[in-house]
Amino acid sequence: MNTLNTEISDEKPSLLLVDDDQDFLNALAPAMKKRGFLVSMADSAESAFALASIEPPEFAVVDLKMSGNSGLVLVRQLASLNAGTKIVVLTGFASVTTAIEAIKLGATHYLAKPVDADEIVAAFEKQAGDANVALSSNPLSVDRLEWEYIQRILAENNGNISATARSLNMHRRTLQRKLGKNPTAI
Repeated sequence: MNTLNTEISDEKPSLLLVDDDQDFLNALAPAMKKRGFLVSMADSAESAFALASIEPPEFAVVDLKMSGNSGLVLVRQLASLNAGTKIVVLTGFASVTTAIEAIKLGATHYLAKPVDADEIVAAFEKQAGDANVALSSNPLSVDRLEWEYIQRILAENNGNISATARSLNMHRRTLQRKLGKNPTAI
């Protein structure tokens, strides 16, 4: 089991958990407390920002897809409050586009769900990238390429479905249907 080292051993590092899945928060919070964090929770980007505005956390775990503002908006807001906050973005809808945007906006790492507390702590502790990570010899499927392209255009249009549909020369309902599906395997 990993535990984070703190400069002052009596003081626990603050951790903000943000996810609209209450069951996930209720399972992750005790696990992170056992690993030495002082945990606060929020179920939306808006309520998380309100909490962080009072006292910016040292660490944050942010779900990407929530009702209201997305996790990407919150990542930018948390980074603007304290550039030193280590932020891990979690998502069940991983894509290259959202991973790149999360890192550009200030996230430290990006993990695809399901994850456990040890994986999150390892992501917080990781200081640099891994040049020895295995490279896939399988190209992306056509469906996965389409999903990645749609995600990139959606990000370019700041999440606006109508503008994205126009950019893709696609009917809005067709785009919504494609976005409602889980991304295909890599």
